[in-house]
Amino acid sequence: MTKYKVTLTAEERAGLERVVAVGKAAARKLTHARILLLADTAGEECTDQEIADALGSSLPTISRVRHRFVTEGLDAAVSPRPQPPRPDKVKIRGDVEQELIRVACSDPPQGRCRWTLCLLADELVALGLVARVSRETVRLALKKTPSGPGSSRPGASRPGPTPRTSGGWRT
Repeated sequence: MTKYKVTLTAEERAGLERVVAVGKAAARKLTHARILLLADTAGEECTDQEIADALGSSLPTISRVRHRFVTEGLDAAVSPRPQPPRPDKVKIRGDVEQELIRVACSDPPQGRCRWTLCLLADELVALGLVARVSRETVRLALKKTPSGPGSSRPGASRPGPTPRTSGGWRT
């Protein structure tokens, strides 16, 4: 594994020391600034293990910060990279959701007394509606209901007012 040498200019060192001294930044940014300060070859250079012990960080993190500083510069090494975009939470929509509800409301397969999430997921795949689907995705799709207590639409039962249990005076 190649070890990248961190050499900070006086200006960069002062900026990092200011960030660490103020302490009003994201925790990751502060940790990366401390790593660069300890890894600087201009001062007392610490080994990666000493830096990891001092900051409670891991060796791969220290290696990544060193690498990013040498290849991309100070700003890239200190500021965290943006997280990759997350896939949509709801994976079953529209026609697939309607078919899932239709299957869930139908009679279960022969030899079963009810539909399980795994059986429903397998049935969606067998019908060719999805290539593959997990039972958790099926659970989340079935969990959605318009008659929850927070919805404005009327459902099977609406919660009534909660009676007072404190026994305090009414005014």
